[in-house]
Amino acid sequence: MNILILPIGQVDMHMSDTIGNSLLKAFPGLSCNRAGDVLAVPEEAYNPARNQHNSSMILPKVSGYAVKSQADKILGITDVDLYVPRMNFVFGEAQYLGNAALISLYRLRPEFYGELQNRELFEERAGKEAIHEIGHTLGLGHCKKPNCVMFFSNSILDTDRKKSDFCDSCYLLVRRQVGT
Repeated sequence: MNILILPIGQVDMHMSDTIGNSLLKAFPGLSCNRAGDVLAVPEEAYNPARNQHNSSMILPKVSGYAVKSQADKILGITDVDLYVPRMNFVFGEAQYLGNAALISLYRLRPEFYGELQNRELFEERAGKEAIHEIGHTLGLGHCKKPNCVMFFSNSILDTDRKKSDFCDSCYLLVRRQVGT
């Protein structure tokens, strides 16, 4: 399985590499590359009343890029604040059993919560959310086990509590999907 990481808007390129390394650890037999392009943040996704971007309007553009690139899966990474209707925010969104996923780094930084900058924590959070969203593209739903990376993160506390690993049940599903 080949995953392509696609920066959307201004994204620290070091984060693409860090997230790629997290994906390599989580998924057996994976190859991971960074796209040579940077996708512009779609203007039509911006909601000025919320000062956020609708992730459901960005995800199809990520998916379209996947078709062009011939990657098995594509992970869009952005630094804008994302939401879906009826939710205050989302850390990411993915096509269930699809080819595209999207994460936002915006709310993963400790500074967003009034804490001191902590690069290690920031990178760990980004890796977890990337693994989680790619898991959805493989057909995994939200897990009920709070330590599993597939547990739904309703807040940053949930993201911090869960591990970067799948529980045994979810890992079995991953292995079936990637053929190992």
